[in-house]
Amino acid sequence: MGLADRPNDSEHILDLLGAVEDNAHASQRRLSISLGVALGLTNALIKRCVRKGYIKVKAIPAGRYGYYLTPRGFTEKSRLTAEYLKISFDFFRRARTETDELLAFAASQGWRRIALAGCGEMAEIATLAARETGVELVGILDPADNRPSFGGLPVAATAAELAQPDAILLTDIRHPQQVFDGLAKDFRSERILVPAMMRVVRQPDEPAAKAI
Repeated sequence: MGLADRPNDSEHILDLLGAVEDNAHASQRRLSISLGVALGLTNALIKRCVRKGYIKVKAIPAGRYGYYLTPRGFTEKSRLTAEYLKISFDFFRRARTETDELLAFAASQGWRRIALAGCGEMAEIATLAARETGVELVGILDPADNRPSFGGLPVAATAAELAQPDAILLTDIRHPQQVFDGLAKDFRSERILVPAMMRVVRQPDEPAAKAI
């Protein structure tokens, strides 16, 4: 799962409290667009925050409603922000450690040209780690990303477009198992480097590139 995916209620609530703080007069539809979630979910989140005393609803002209943070809402927003930052830091620390170890392992095997599989936070971390491990990142395989480049690396839609990497590092945290299974069709499984935090399951006859 990606940090940017914001999958759980706590993060949705944090986003909602922040959006309400920024614009108390925003409609529910505007709030749903700001949060990037369905209108029905926005309505349910607002009702939950009202019940918990985080938000107060007031009628405003033109038959609309305004949403305001209560003192309890400000306190909860601060708590959730601190919690989210801790989770983000823990994620970065573990991801950086595992990526460093995998790239160092690749270098020790003479695998100098490494491709990434998946744009996002892990790919950004890999670009940082690669500078210190003596490997060259040649591109990113991500059929779902339409950008020509990401983090200074070309983005390829198919494995055939990659510049013949020695190994490929799995960096897609949205659907790691699905992406790994797809990679195994085009690359030798022992050349697919997988961070342990992704919990990918290999087939019994597939050796892991490295156990972290």
